[in-house]
Amino acid sequence: MVTGLTYAGTVVGATGSAVIGGLLFAFSTAVMPALRKQPAGEGMRAMQQVNRLIQNPVFLLVFVGTGLVCLALAIGTLFADQPHEVLRAIGALLYVVGAFGVTAVVNVPLNNALDRHRDDEAGHAYWAEFLAKWVPWNHLRTVAAIAGTVLMILSLG
Repeated sequence: MVTGLTYAGTVVGATGSAVIGGLLFAFSTAVMPALRKQPAGEGMRAMQQVNRLIQNPVFLLVFVGTGLVCLALAIGTLFADQPHEVLRAIGALLYVVGAFGVTAVVNVPLNNALDRHRDDEAGHAYWAEFLAKWVPWNHLRTVAAIAGTVLMILSLG
């Protein structure tokens, strides 16, 4: 059985990954399909607001904090001799690379580009391009966070 700091870190990492995975799942299954059905200007403006409002202390604490905990778990596995350490490391890395990393490298730059567009013809054209790129990457982030959660949970026992 996993004990001590590794156990606590795994519970925190799995919980944070589950919370973020759930948020990303909601975007994949409800938010983005709803925004896609709106007229381009309305959907675009709504997403711009979401992108601004999500940058708040509670979200950032969970999103970044989970990334740091998962990174520590993955690195700690190099020095650990505990049961199921490979599951723990892979689960943690799925969050770090697949959820946090993809967000930083793909989704945030797309969000920033969207924020520079206005509700005009060029903005509407970019909105269609944005949806075509952002949504599939969000699906990947969702799967990575949920799979990471499952593997971290399995590593506990």
